[in-house]
Amino acid sequence: MKITKQTVENVAMLSRLNIADNKMDKYIEEFSNFLEYVDVLQQVNTENIKPTAHVLPLQNVFREDIVKSSLSREAALANAPEQEDGYFKVPRIIE
Repeated sequence: MKITKQTVENVAMLSRLNIADNKMDKYIEEFSNFLEYVDVLQQVNTENIKPTAHVLPLQNVFREDIVKSSLSREAALANAPEQEDGYFKVPRIIE
């Protein structure tokens, strides 16, 4: 596929990019190189390759969900800078 100035301008417009005229030749060359590499990748035989979402298998790294007793209210509030009626007291941010 031949990349022209018009092609780069169209892609830039769709991407909402401004490309200076003095850099247009650079982008035409880079876009052409990119598409040539895509053509090379399309020639790779992937017939016996199973589709994957990830290269490596995923595994859950979370710990087992075990029910335990929680902190008492007094222990939870022990280091609170301010407390009131058994709750954390924080500055009001919505008026």
